[in-house]
Parts: sequence; structure tokens; C-alpha cells
Amino acid sequence: MRNLVFRCLSCVAPLVIFAVSPATVGAPDWSMALEGEHRKEGNAGRNAFRHPRETLEFFGFREDMTVVELSPGGGWYTEVLAPLLHERGQYYAAHYGVNGRSYYRRALGNYLRKLGENDDVYGRVTITTLGGDSSSIAPAGSADLVLAFRNIHSWLGSDSLPQTMEQAFDALKPGGVLGVVQHRAKDGRDLEKMKSTGYVTEQAVIDAAAQAGFVLDARSEINANPKDKGDYEGGVWELPPSLRGDESTRDERIAVGESDRMTLRFVKPE
Repeated sequence: MRNLVFRCLSCVAPLVIFAVSPATVGAPDWSMALEGEHRKEGNAGRNAFRHPRETLEFFGFREDMTVVELSPGGGWYTEVLAPLLHERGQYYAAHYGVNGRSYYRRALGNYLRKLGENDDVYGRVTITTLGGDSSSIAPAGSADLVLAFRNIHSWLGSDSLPQTMEQAFDALKPGGVLGVVQHRAKDGRDLEKMKSTGYVTEQAVIDAAAQAGFVLDARSEINANPKDKGDYEGGVWELPPSLRGDESTRDERIAVGESDRMTLRFVKPE
């Protein structure tokens, strides 16, 4: 416990008003965010592979931040971020618009359905547009943290990675952080192979971020998986949770777990 002490210039001794535990002041409810009833069946079980708390803490996450998640897909990380940011922060979910590819239309429709089913958790999520003008994912210079989880390969495939990086850069405050988690390829993999397999080299991500103006600040092995050799003919989707591929090797691929992933923290210079 820590006493809050107020000093009076006319008093001989300090006046202790009340005592408060620092652990309870503004502490995020990680238990609810990671294991709460709002989580879609099976999603909390992926925590063991995706290490959401450790990952977000590595990126410097706080519950009073303005956070942008790029292309949140089905909302796996939304289930974690939305309740943490609900009271004190701001959460922007940047989706491709309704006039994009059918995949993106379906993804957005499913995402909106998810949000509509639990207003108590998702009522303050703001949907913005990825792939639009430079300030369309959040007001320019407003974000503390921009997040990209396992989707760099998609932007490579659609030739939109430079534009996406520029949008992230423009949305961030000076000193703000871009956090990237991405399936990791061994050095030397060519661009077409990255697009088709989902595995991207760290250098390709670093180069794309640097081109937009970011500086690499730190790397982490939080999401590393040495069991994943990254050599599946059908790409990363042969591993959990997708598990595409030959049924005869399914158990072996389940035993590998999810993909080996880089975890990179970039900073927008001040």
C-alpha cells in the first residue's frame, strides 16, 4: 500500500489523506481480456501460441493509448484490445472498404456482426478505412501505437505494403510505435515465395518500414517457434489454426503448433 501525502504550507506535518495500492490504479484487466466470456470459442486457446499480453507489453501498450489495428480480420486481437481500451483509450480497427475484394467484404461483414453481438465490450470500437487517403485509418498524428498482426504477406501480395506503411506512419504521433508480428521466412526467400507462402523475411519487413520513415527499435523472440521449418508447400496455412493440406500429416502439423513469427518494434522519429 502507498499513502498519498498532501503538504500544507501552514502545517507542521504532512497530512495523509488516504492509502491506495498502486497495483489497483488504472491496472488493465488482463484476465478478462484474455479469458473472458466475450471471446469466441477456441480463441482463448490460441493465447499459448500468440502470447498477446507479452506481445502488447513489448510494444509498450497502455490502456490509455490511442491504438490502431491494421486489417484485424476476424477480430482475434480485437477481443483482447477492445476491453482493455474501453474505459480510457481509443481503438481504431482499420479495415479495407466495402468496395474492395470479396474476401475483404466478407471479413468486414463478419467483424461488424461480432461487434454488434456485444456492445458492452465493443461499443467504443471505431471502424476506419485501410487503403484510403493518408489519414483514413486515424486522424493524422493521433495514434500512440499501430499494430500489424500476421498480414504483411497479404499487403505484399496486393502490392499495397508501401501505402500501408505510409498510412501507419502518418497516423502515429512522433515517437509513436509500429508493432509487427509476422510469419518469419529464412533469409534469402524471394518475393514471390513470400507472397505465396505467407512467410516473409525480417529484412523485407525492416526495409518496407524504413522506406516509410520508421526506425527499428527492438526485436523479440516472444512469438518464435523453432519447430516450424517454414517449408510447407501450401505455406503457413498448413499449420494451425488453418490446417490445410494432407490429412495424413495433420497430427504432425498440430504438434508443430502455430508458425514461427518475428516480433518487431518500430518507432516514428520525433
